[in-house]
Amino acid sequence: MEHKKTDLILLFITRITRLFAYGFLSVTLALYLAEIGLNVKEIGLLFTLTLIGDSIISLWITTSADYRGRRRMLVLGAVLMIMAGMVFTMTRNPIFLILAAIVGVISPSGYETGPFLSIEQAALTQLVSDRQRTHIFAWYNLVGSFATAAGSLAGGVMVHIMEGSGFSRFDSYRSVLAGYTLSGLVLLLVFFFLSSAVEVKSHTNIQTIKRFLGLHRSRNAVLRLSALFSMDAFAGGLIMQSIFAYWFYVRFGVDAGTLGGIFFGANILAGVSALLAVRLASRIGLINTMVFTHIPSNILLCLIPLMPNLNLAIAVMMLRYSISQMDVPTRQSFTMAVVSPDERSAAAGITNIARSVGSSLSPALSGVFLASPALLSMPFFMAGGMKIIYDLLLFYNFRTMKPPEEKKL
Repeated sequence: MEHKKTDLILLFITRITRLFAYGFLSVTLALYLAEIGLNVKEIGLLFTLTLIGDSIISLWITTSADYRGRRRMLVLGAVLMIMAGMVFTMTRNPIFLILAAIVGVISPSGYETGPFLSIEQAALTQLVSDRQRTHIFAWYNLVGSFATAAGSLAGGVMVHIMEGSGFSRFDSYRSVLAGYTLSGLVLLLVFFFLSSAVEVKSHTNIQTIKRFLGLHRSRNAVLRLSALFSMDAFAGGLIMQSIFAYWFYVRFGVDAGTLGGIFFGANILAGVSALLAVRLASRIGLINTMVFTHIPSNILLCLIPLMPNLNLAIAVMMLRYSISQMDVPTRQSFTMAVVSPDERSAAAGITNIARSVGSSLSPALSGVFLASPALLSMPFFMAGGMKIIYDLLLFYNFRTMKPPEEKKL
């Protein structure tokens, strides 16, 4: 029991460290790439290649983590994060940047990337009861949102202070990348302290079970969920945080320091919305909570570019963020609840990678839209419309599938 409590604390520490680093980087990453000479289309392509590379690496790591060792795979992910950060910090060469983006782990979105989330979800599910699962996931997402918010604010403020002190934009942005690399080192150290309680416990030899991408009994359900999650993520990739920040910069001329403040507030609201999802899910169920909160959020997303000034655009964006993440802990909890214990890393990995693949295909498209003044707002309309279609399909396909805690009601 003591080991489980310690492991829970350590997994929350890694979540906070990682999401702080992702938020820290996201506000300035596109600006840094523009500063070293990449145009908008090239930035969008680099983001796409980054997410594709993360997906391929993560697929191998997460689908083998349950029988090769979850701690071992988390350590490997941290090494890849450090490697990517170092290359991005040390070179302006587009070819080296692309190679580091494909092989390493780097987040252009401000949100999770790489194998960490999937394996940590499986470990958290094993450390708590069915009744506690959604609650733990909500807090896990809450601290992540707060960490992303703090990282976004810190990244913007740091660049603002350094530029005000006489540093060049390039050096200011590169300092942010150095901080990202340091965060990867912290993750590496913390993962070494996890106990064997996070590993799969099974009375059968999990090496002998016939698997497809690490799955057996739950294969069909996971593949259906993956297809839907990929659609949702493709839409989300059109307006990932780096692109969102760039849109504010182009549309309203907002500087990096102000952008950091905006996304600090937005991610705080997103974190609170994830926590509120627990109470709602206990009343109406996980699937209903996912769908009935996501649709209004996406209607608000479509309204943001229709606002005539910065203040109204920020207000609608904040309202949207206040309900935007209620589907996240419920989605994660539902996925972990409907699969076998020795499929959890694989199930989380495949569904999360499906999301990564979906989101990896859309930044290049957003780059095309953002390069044209007439199409500047198109990513918002496309993203909101596609996400609403996803919500309706999810409800139709999974409304009758119940997790263990809902079957007992």
